[in-house]
Amino acid sequence: MNTCKICNKRLVGRKDKIFCSVKCKNYYHVNLRKATALVVKELDNILHRNRSILLEIMGKNKTQCTIERVVLEKKKFRFKYHTHHHINSKGKTYYYVYDFAWMAFSDDRVLVVRKPLAQVT
Repeated sequence: MNTCKICNKRLVGRKDKIFCSVKCKNYYHVNLRKATALVVKELDNILHRNRSILLEIMGKNKTQCTIERVVLEKKKFRFKYHTHHHINSKGKTYYYVYDFAWMAFSDDRVLVVRKPLAQVT
């Protein structure tokens, strides 16, 4: 005998039924979206902060620069958070935050590059 995932009432009907009513089903999904939204907002804030730090370092006109890792650390850059990564033909990994990428060198220096955004047509 199956019971409702929210209120534990006995379920009547289909074998794969999870909720006893539309009210319980809506309650479940609304709260699931709320929990997801909180985590996504926190991660999005970290990613935007990382991008802002890279933009501040690069300025508006540079397309790449090399800096000391400690400079990024002092600005509270969080290396663990990125949107995606790319491994180039030489096996070096670039980590991206939207349109900026960085690659760490073994001598505690970091190459920062800006990828041009695609033109919207």
